[in-house]
Amino acid sequence: MLGPRRDGTYQSDDLAASWPASGPPILWRKKVGSGFSNVVVANGTAILFHRLGEEEVVEALDLRDGGSRWTYRYPTAYRDDFGFDPGPRASPAVSGGQVYTFGAEGVLHCLRLADGKKVWSLDTHRKFNVPKGFFGAACSPLVDGSRLFLNVGGPDHAGLVAFDKDTGRVLWTATGDEAGYSSPIAARFAGRRRILFFTREGLQVADPKTGEIAFAKRWRSRSRATVNAALPLVIGKSVFLSASYGTGAVLLRPSGGKLETLWSSGDALSNHYATSVHHKGFLYGFHGRQEYGQELRCIDLRDGSVRWSHTGFRAGTVTLAGGRLLILAEDGRLIMAEASPDRFKILNQAKILGGVVRAFPALANGILYARNENLLVAVDLRK
Repeated sequence: MLGPRRDGTYQSDDLAASWPASGPPILWRKKVGSGFSNVVVANGTAILFHRLGEEEVVEALDLRDGGSRWTYRYPTAYRDDFGFDPGPRASPAVSGGQVYTFGAEGVLHCLRLADGKKVWSLDTHRKFNVPKGFFGAACSPLVDGSRLFLNVGGPDHAGLVAFDKDTGRVLWTATGDEAGYSSPIAARFAGRRRILFFTREGLQVADPKTGEIAFAKRWRSRSRATVNAALPLVIGKSVFLSASYGTGAVLLRPSGGKLETLWSSGDALSNHYATSVHHKGFLYGFHGRQEYGQELRCIDLRDGSVRWSHTGFRAGTVTLAGGRLLILAEDGRLIMAEASPDRFKILNQAKILGGVVRAFPALANGILYARNENLLVAVDLRK
């Protein structure tokens, strides 16, 4: 989910500056099931979480050819009330030789990375009496130290839950916040290690050991149809939040035990689903509702002023790689562009997928792994 730091930034400098006229080479293709969960690459393995028939399937893939190393399957009866994709939404997490997945019905699994054997599992919706919600469970598990964190959304003080990552034992619960579609991040915030959750209600900043809420900020639409999906971004001493449905963006900074609002705007950068990226004092991301068409924007972090907007992609995702933007549009175009506040300039572009692309790509060792509704491709972007 957005890389090890969960900020959409690729740390290596191994990508080619230009692509062939025919586009970057596609190393392999693999048919996949439904879902919005992106592939996660760890320890020389790609972890795919998708739905095949009436089962949610966790699959370990060989990076060389996409061949299956192992699969773990379990039944699901999830149906989306709005007719959207019935597959899993949340991306897997990998830590300490274990794989963690959170299915659309709220079933949490821990599997061995080596062979896919189950270590433990828990039906969180049943245990915490969680309502179905609009679009199913979508929070990607966060492992930090010996703990695993989720915005489960239980109404009886089980909005936020910390588990023992090796046993699944519940360590603490906090707040009654419903689940959003964002995922938690771990960061040093206000001088201490914290877990930041962007729930359906807004920001909750928790102590990882006790669940005590250090800071909170209500940030949600007035509409019942709110979707808080983009991850919070900790930038220096501040935290940036963005959401759609008339909510907008806000930059917060801790001051005197509270969160001070440095600026807020309903017109600067409203992230519907995809998280923005930060580079040298500027934010780059998609503004507006996905179904109405979006604009790719650059805004100044200092005050939220819009530096430029570009239309033509509908919706998409943005990754920062080597000081450049990698944009995967929902129509399957991959675009490399300058990460500059002065202008939007395309450096390379190629069509790598058809259909509709909603999942974030994964980028590891210069290879991009991207999927649509039924196909996964591995694209060679190396120098």
